Amino acid sequence: MKTIGLLGGMSWQSTIEYYRILNEEVASRLGGLHSAKIVMYSVDFDGIAEMQRRGDWMTAGRVLAEAAQGLERAGADMVLICANTMHIVADAVQQAVRIPLVHLADVTAARVKRAGLTRVGLLGTRYTMEKDFLKDRLASHGLTVHVPEAEDREEVHRIIYEDLCRGIITEESRRRVKDVAERLAARGAEGILLGCTELPLLIRPGDLSVPEFDTTRIHAETAVEMALCE
Repeated sequence: MKTIGLLGGMSWQSTIEYYRILNEEVASRLGGLHSAKIVMYSVDFDGIAEMQRRGDWMTAGRVLAEAAQGLERAGADMVLICANTMHIVADAVQQAVRIPLVHLADVTAARVKRAGLTRVGLLGTRYTMEKDFLKDRLASHGLTVHVPEAEDREEVHRIIYEDLCRGIITEESRRRVKDVAERLAARGAEGILLGCTELPLLIRPGDLSVPEFDTTRIHAETAVEMALCE
């Protein structure tokens, strides 16, 4: 079994989900007392969030690149950035290490295409919805990506940072995010990407009128497949 390297803490709420899914998947596939081989570097998210607010992606990329090098030295065979937004520095991370970075957009696009869909709505932080780093990567796989209107983007962003990153989950927030997703579906989205690792804490399977794609789960499941591949 290969060792999975996690760049976590962005936020720690969703990193818990990565750890849980990775171990549950390995146990399910191998049985017995098996669990995943994992090394993790968990950042202090407050500092990263401040870099995001300043648009200082170069420094953020340097922080995660150095952390990824630490994972490689610790024996990781692959690296996962446990956050959609921080894939904005994915190239910097990959260039810093010799082991592969498992890119969340690539594996998500593969899952969407396997479901026979080509038009998706993207929910996430303001950075993920408004910048091109994830949208362009998804589009390179043949997907058409819709994002919410400006007011809806601000509301989803607020809920992520003020509620979900702090472990606060309310029915009001669930309703608001569901409404945003349904407006995307009304505009032609055949499925909705939960493009922030915290959003699956809020939106549950079957909550929406179209299929939802949990990028956290897809990312983690793909890592397990790679770890168990001979």
